[in-house]
Amino acid sequence: MIVAFLVLVLLALGSAGFFMLRRKPDDREADKRMARALAIRVALSVALFLVILLAWALGWIHPKGPPIG
Repeated sequence: MIVAFLVLVLLALGSAGFFMLRRKPDDREADKRMARALAIRVALSVALFLVILLAWALGWIHPKGPPIG
């Protein structure tokens, strides 16, 4: 599930980059698509963070640090 979120974040970032590089100088629609793709990326990143916090709170995942000594 976490990997799927990360893939979706990368896809949204890639599509925003595509819209940024392929737009014409006065293309407002491309600007809107790029902003929407970046907003989706931010929303997915926040959702991923919240899912990880929820999984930790419910005991589904356990933090492990490096071994000491």
